[in-house]
Amino acid sequence: MEESSRRKWWKEGIVYQIYPRSFQDTTGNGIGDLRGIIHRLDYIKSLGVDIIWLNPIYKSPNDDHGYDISDYRSIMEEFGTMSDFDELLMGMKQRGLKLVMDLVVNHSSDEHPWFLESKKSRDNPYRDYYHWWPEEKGTPPKRWSFFDLEENAWKYDPCTKAYYLHCFSVKQPDLNWENSKVRQEIHDLMKFWFDKGVDGFRMDVISFISKDTDFPELPEKYNGDFIPYYANGPRLHEYLHEMNTEVLSKYDVMTVGEGTGISIEQALDFVNEDRKELNMFFHFDLMDLDREPGQMFTMRKEKWKLTDFKRVHSQWDSIFAQKGWGSIYLNNHDFPRAVSRWGNDSKVHWRNAATMLHTFVLTMRGTPYFLYGEEIGMTNIKFNDIEDYRDINTLNRFETIKKEGGNLEAFIENEKHAGRDNARTPMQWDLSENAGFTPIKPWINVNKNYLEGVNVLVQESEEDSVLNYFRRMTHVRKSHATLIYGDYSLLDPENEEIYAYTRSDSKNTFLVLLSFSSRITELTLNELDLGLAKLVISNDEAPHLKNDKKFVLQPYQALIYHLG
Repeated sequence: MEESSRRKWWKEGIVYQIYPRSFQDTTGNGIGDLRGIIHRLDYIKSLGVDIIWLNPIYKSPNDDHGYDISDYRSIMEEFGTMSDFDELLMGMKQRGLKLVMDLVVNHSSDEHPWFLESKKSRDNPYRDYYHWWPEEKGTPPKRWSFFDLEENAWKYDPCTKAYYLHCFSVKQPDLNWENSKVRQEIHDLMKFWFDKGVDGFRMDVISFISKDTDFPELPEKYNGDFIPYYANGPRLHEYLHEMNTEVLSKYDVMTVGEGTGISIEQALDFVNEDRKELNMFFHFDLMDLDREPGQMFTMRKEKWKLTDFKRVHSQWDSIFAQKGWGSIYLNNHDFPRAVSRWGNDSKVHWRNAATMLHTFVLTMRGTPYFLYGEEIGMTNIKFNDIEDYRDINTLNRFETIKKEGGNLEAFIENEKHAGRDNARTPMQWDLSENAGFTPIKPWINVNKNYLEGVNVLVQESEEDSVLNYFRRMTHVRKSHATLIYGDYSLLDPENEEIYAYTRSDSKNTFLVLLSFSSRITELTLNELDLGLAKLVISNDEAPHLKNDKKFVLQPYQALIYHLG
């Protein structure tokens, strides 16, 4: 493919994800809001990012912190007003920033007018906006729910003597995409936001939207694992293609799907340009690397291996080498902080580990995504007490284990490393109370390490801070198209301490060396001509080139060389 035809703004952009509830409070209620984001736009622009991904800001009862939407065209009151949103969007456009919003249409809130109507009677015009199973057919076949206390995705409604489907919370009934009226409603709400000037959508669990409405028993080939079954609905690609034809193709926008349950063999079915569905999606192979099989939120006892980390990224890169496009991320609002999970958040290694991971994300092929605070190396908070947690997933699983007489101490220990609240603590702005996020008690506790330099104010003034390294790295990526579009080649794949690879095209070759080790390591690369090697950036000032073939890397050191 000619480079001129494959270049797209959403491939070259760097995405900065904001969890609005935790970014900046301007009303003094302990909850972040839209005006807080407006207040920080100059800071966001200074990072060198191009696209803001905003987690849900729509009207919601907040059973799942905004992922249960009761009005897709209104703003949640605690976040502000539509006027605030319009001002935010205008401020972003003035700074050359684009906005991607969350599209949450696998399910709605049970307080959405559609569902309130749907459950009134079996012959209500909105009845078929959702999935219902009448009681006279007996107990519905087993379907698993993420956030249900009994892990049962069917909830009985005595009013109409039927069960409704909810793959997530009981307050998140699944929409029935089989109904063309539902699909039209969704297309219309997408157009509403695009016409306002929104630049794209991150599509929440979009792989789950198609269901086999006969609801058969789970086929044996899935071996009890519902997630890949949910992601293989019979009409999924038909719905995505229709959405592209009816809406997406009419705007210059970006789409990224949450690809829960999508295997690497299925990837191009979603993002091959010829299929006209999505631009890219988030796969979960990396997120599963340190988890028990089939248990997204349970840590494995043994540590993950760097060779497996390399394998995941190398395999996925190869899939998109000729067709489609990938995404690169190490954390988001659903997964713990990157430096705590993939690096090292101890005081002695935290700075190098955080900047090494920045280097990785910004030198891989695929659109890079960063979670707010990642640029300053925010870490897991590791709450000790269940009273400190706010996430429905943690709270419900705690109650289930308590009811079953399970080991609650072991569960809390797991959540310290795997819990979603680790990624949702308030942004750490300065040294004032609550890190400058709010003047009162915040909706969720602030990580106390804001007093130890993990904040924007301190790092702004330090030339070699995590923050200023992040800015230098975004500049490096933007200055070299090879780091965006170039070929990727893995070196020394069996090395368990150093991740080495090249990015190259017909004009340039870059060598990237990343230490994932807490000790000094050495690497010899006989296969490369390093005679013209020129250092582009390093996150550590220690000498690193021992001779023209051997490198010495400090713990968690990152190096980029231009080889010509």
